Amino acid sequence: MALGLAGLIALDGWLLYKRWQYTRQIAQVRATLSEVDKQRADAIIASSADRTRLQVALVRRDAQLEDDLNLAVSVDKSRLYLQREGAQLREIPVRIGAEKSIGSGPGDVKLAAPRGRFTVAKVVDESYRWRAPVWLMTDRGQPAGARDFEGGLGPIAILLSGGAVIYSDPVAGPLKDPAYVMPGAVRASTADLKAMAEVLEVGMPVYFY
Repeated sequence: MALGLAGLIALDGWLLYKRWQYTRQIAQVRATLSEVDKQRADAIIASSADRTRLQVALVRRDAQLEDDLNLAVSVDKSRLYLQREGAQLREIPVRIGAEKSIGSGPGDVKLAAPRGRFTVAKVVDESYRWRAPVWLMTDRGQPAGARDFEGGLGPIAILLSGGAVIYSDPVAGPLKDPAYVMPGAVRASTADLKAMAEVLEVGMPVYFY
């Protein structure tokens, strides 16, 4: 416990240092800008934030107006809802993979939580043989030679259009670490996902906001 506490304190110190470092770098960059450039930069940042908020609000509204049974994932709240016409029939906690950039240069891979409307492409069980992407093996520090894992997405997983995944608790492969969540994906408990299994079907809408 003492070692764990010391590790958390060290991590907090490192995060505070990085925040101070980034703040200092931003201040140095802004010091070189003219007043017009500063106003233009602030306007661009504000416009981007407003656009993102609008997109999220529109997706949330579409999810609430959806006539058919659907899933909705609140990225900010880390919750997954089974709902119809805005009425929440079930709510479960989930973990969202953090935004991450794998590699550097023109071949790097940038990953973030999905946003928008998707559909269920397939619902699989522990017999499904999942092929882990090369970037994931790199991120986990594992050799990329053997990348096929039976049950690699847990006892139940939801594969979405566009490649996003909602998975449970794997017992094999690079995702079996309970403390790790694949960037750009959603992880839920096996029990919670299995409780929804009977109503999951191909083509079901899934909203991320």
